[in-house]
Amino acid sequence: MRMRIVTVLGLLIVFASLANQVSAQERQYINGRSASQSDGAPFSGAVLVGNTLYLSGMLGLSGGQRPANAEEEARNVLTNIQNTLEQAGMSMDDLVSVQIFASDVGDYDAFNAVYRTFFTQEFPARAFLGSGTLLFNARFEVLGIAVRR
Repeated sequence: MRMRIVTVLGLLIVFASLANQVSAQERQYINGRSASQSDGAPFSGAVLVGNTLYLSGMLGLSGGQRPANAEEEARNVLTNIQNTLEQAGMSMDDLVSVQIFASDVGDYDAFNAVYRTFFTQEFPARAFLGSGTLLFNARFEVLGIAVRR
């Protein structure tokens, strides 16, 4: 029993130390927004902490409108992700985790046909989730985490 308590306390100390290291790291905001801005949505496009970039959910609209087909919308949203990664000095191959929310899972094959063309190395871990209606009637919303290679 005493050994378990010591082990648990040791783990808590390690986790607290890691949390302090992460919170002490400099943060860089890509397409950042502050709480004092009253216009637009209250989020930043991405946040870089150390070598890890956390990407907010992005849409593939064209001029604020839903593109004519799923392939075009997939290309738009993935290009938005790619551009954000490039602003942080990264590429699509730095993605380690991706989540795709789809208003219609029937667009799975169309999305994958485009998705494959954006990578030159291993694919990141991924989830493709049926979500129902998305903002602005979009077909896809994509978010991810990238770690600089």
